[in-house]
Amino acid sequence: MMGDRLKRSLRATFIGLAANTLLTLAKLVAGIVGHSHALVADAVESLADIFSSVVVWRALVVAAEPADEDHPYGHGKAEPIAAAIVSAMLLLAAVSIAVQAFGGIGHPRSAPAPFTLLILLAVIALKEWLFRFVLRESSQVDSSAVHTDAWHHRSDAITSFAAAIGITVALIGGKGYEAADDVAAIVAALIIAWNGWRLMRPAVNELMDRAPSRELIERMRRIAQTVPGVEAVEKCLVRKMGYLYYVDMHVEVDPQMTVQRSHEIAHDVKDKIRQEIHPVRDVLVHIEPSTREVKSKSQ
Repeated sequence: MMGDRLKRSLRATFIGLAANTLLTLAKLVAGIVGHSHALVADAVESLADIFSSVVVWRALVVAAEPADEDHPYGHGKAEPIAAAIVSAMLLLAAVSIAVQAFGGIGHPRSAPAPFTLLILLAVIALKEWLFRFVLRESSQVDSSAVHTDAWHHRSDAITSFAAAIGITVALIGGKGYEAADDVAAIVAALIIAWNGWRLMRPAVNELMDRAPSRELIERMRRIAQTVPGVEAVEKCLVRKMGYLYYVDMHVEVDPQMTVQRSHEIAHDVKDKIRQEIHPVRDVLVHIEPSTREVKSKSQ
């Protein structure tokens, strides 16, 4: 399963990397030749896409490495680290685009060439397809890094769409409307910044070991309570490493039970949870004496 997950993740990343390289060159040349600041800004954002794809690629390879003496829980945190880096790059790209666009407003310049609009329409179509493809793969492999990379493709489609609107206004409006190209770049920068912030939060939460959904935790509790000998589940703490989960669970058993029997129950709980929830890598079960009998006697 690990090998198939890595293969699918890398395939999505490499496809995006190849497409970004070609699109960046096309947009940069067309933007310079066609006098479009929005298209040049879009090419700058695509350069960030290339670097982000490289970051995601290396993170996926590192995350797939098995646990070792220095990393007993594995290397899964490489994925949210990559997601946080890519999100930060989105924010930096937004600032760069906005600064460049603000600097161009009010300065005399040539209107964008009509052919730049055709290039942008092709870029939008390809980037939207890449976004949907990579997003689908990210949901299948449950990777925060690949998910963030998918939204990087969507942000590129958004900047291209904004640039297309700006170029259209500049071409239709004629003399005096050249700045529409820069205004469109500023709007695109705001959208990119919002996407960067939105994607940064889940990556940081995963790095800080935020608990998964209540539904998943309650499911683990219910599974443990079906094991014969388990009288109650006192605690269930879950953290995520890449796409794998590590569980710390306290279960209550009969206080008169032998150590051997309680040990067997702990193994049964671990085995059953891992069997029914495949992403669970390990379950550490701590045995507690049940308080039910004590409470009933006190009543």
